[in-house]
Amino acid sequence: MGKHRMIYDKKIPTQEEIEKDFQEFFKQKYGDGVSVSLGYVGGQESSSEMTVGETPEPQTTFDLDFDLKPKEIKNYLDRYVIKQDDAKKALAIAVCDHYNHVRECHENPDAAVTDYSKQNIVMLGPTGVGKTYLIRHIAKLIGVPFVKADATRFSETGYVGANVDDLIRELVSQADDNLELAQYGIIYLDEADKIATPPNIIGRDVSGRGVQIGLLKLMEETEVDLRGGNDVASQMRAAMEFQQRGKVEKEVINTRHILFIISGAFTGMEKIIKKRMHKSRIGFNAEVASPTDDAAQYLSDVTPKDFIDFGFEPEFIGRLPVHVVCNELVVDDLYYILKHSEGSIIRQYENAFNAYGINVLFADCGLRKIAEQAIEQKTGARALMTVCEKVLRNFKFELPSTGVEEFVVTSTVVEDPETELHRIINDEKYNRNMVLRERVRRYEAKFYDDHDLEIKFDESATDAICERALSQEITIQQVCDDILSSFEHGLNLIKQNTGRSSFTLPKEVVDNPDPVLEEWIRESYNTKR
Repeated sequence: MGKHRMIYDKKIPTQEEIEKDFQEFFKQKYGDGVSVSLGYVGGQESSSEMTVGETPEPQTTFDLDFDLKPKEIKNYLDRYVIKQDDAKKALAIAVCDHYNHVRECHENPDAAVTDYSKQNIVMLGPTGVGKTYLIRHIAKLIGVPFVKADATRFSETGYVGANVDDLIRELVSQADDNLELAQYGIIYLDEADKIATPPNIIGRDVSGRGVQIGLLKLMEETEVDLRGGNDVASQMRAAMEFQQRGKVEKEVINTRHILFIISGAFTGMEKIIKKRMHKSRIGFNAEVASPTDDAAQYLSDVTPKDFIDFGFEPEFIGRLPVHVVCNELVVDDLYYILKHSEGSIIRQYENAFNAYGINVLFADCGLRKIAEQAIEQKTGARALMTVCEKVLRNFKFELPSTGVEEFVVTSTVVEDPETELHRIINDEKYNRNMVLRERVRRYEAKFYDDHDLEIKFDESATDAICERALSQEITIQQVCDDILSSFEHGLNLIKQNTGRSSFTLPKEVVDNPDPVLEEWIRESYNTKR
């Protein structure tokens, strides 16, 4: 008893003394290569006058001003992810239901005691179709923290049960230690199909089932201790807090309002669904499924029983009532992503070349060829960057050291990048001509956007426009504006008379535009009669 009394009577150590003790401990255990510094305590810079363990209270205030409607969420997602309309609608509805309930509980705590089934979500679909991208942008739109982790992180490293609590602690970190904001966050677990434990697979039951049970506790409602047992920093703070106060205050976060979303490819799930549906249709009028039937058509009919047969615990899948299916992408989808998505990977390459004062133009034919090569890799939109990097890697290496200020990524560049790179560097006339021709194509596209009239200069007309731009030292837009100054009104008259809205413009239009347009208008009136 006297010995313990002596310890408590000792003067509270300074931060420098604690740091020295930790330094000695780590030096003995790991050698001179490891150093310890407690330069910040609880987010505040330490000073000699600061009492050790004196930490600011965690933030607990947050004004949840959620007033979005499902259509508004879908319209926002349309800017970044193409197609997947059914998935966007299902996500928008589930998110609105969840956060409307959260807002109600936030404004009226008594509402929290009412029965409510949380709209946790399971997403199915092949890799690279935009599952993670959708959820990340939903969290960004709402303004809540978002944590993404792979299920394999837990199963492969042997994490089971309570160690999934690290997801919650990461959510607090993403919320800048604002505990209330963190309690409204989104946790997204990818590759969740890897934690399924079907009865015919041996050796994964312990880890897979353990992760499911650990996640089940989080999805239901529990309080998670924010001081992780494996978190050295939190343990050091706890030690200092004990030194000062003689006890350690427990910091917890409640998971009641955290939205959980799991996703995966769920390869083989369609076979389970097909087998179930086939059994239910046995009889004279039963339809025989084709072996080439699209897996997506079956995934849209998935039921909780199918997830259980796949290897999920009934209690676990029961906490995921919303099922969202994302469809595989095709070449047209990848092309549209490159050309129209606000998150298109070509923006990254434009910025990369701009850093060296180089302007890169992606021609439509080049984007189409990138999409065609990417689809062959079977990894969805993720393959777009792989193809772009393969094609443009040497361009980024070589061009900054040359005088090239502008170039075009055409289909030929994508098919044979090394040959085209050599021509772009060594044949200034060739590169200038390719850039000017792409400018003409872009003028055509803008004319359509502005006037809803499709124009296309043929090859001879395109060459003539480029020659005029060079000889007069003016831009392609200035040349085209001069040629087509009266064409908007004239072509609209033709459209009214004949319904025609697409026009191929020959070299005669470049040389003498007004007579050509007048002749077309006269012909349209004759056709109208």
